[in-house]
Amino acid sequence: MAHPQTYEATTETFDALVLEPRGELVVVDFWGEGCPNCDIYAAAEPALLDELQDAPMRVVKVNAYVHEELARRFGLYGIPTFLLFRDGQRIGKMSQYYGKEYWLGVIRDHLPPKA
Repeated sequence: MAHPQTYEATTETFDALVLEPRGELVVVDFWGEGCPNCDIYAAAEPALLDELQDAPMRVVKVNAYVHEELARRFGLYGIPTFLLFRDGQRIGKMSQYYGKEYWLGVIRDHLPPKA
């Protein structure tokens, strides 16, 4: 069983990592240094991904302070923010991290249907 892959995106690699994949959910984690809620999510992430073994998804992390133009591109005002994409289209958003059950519920609701 495999964990969903996690990637670090820059302004240059964002579109290839987020908009080009097909048939999987792409969860973009906008985070930043010194953000307590970001740290809470980061600590929880390994256990969250354990719950999503073999799910057709990837997590793409974007430091919103380093790549401010990406945060502006999506009109973000707070972090952490999770944007959900599938087949190049934005299909959802979570502002803040509200805990394991909520996060997993939203992710599972947006996974592509099983083939």
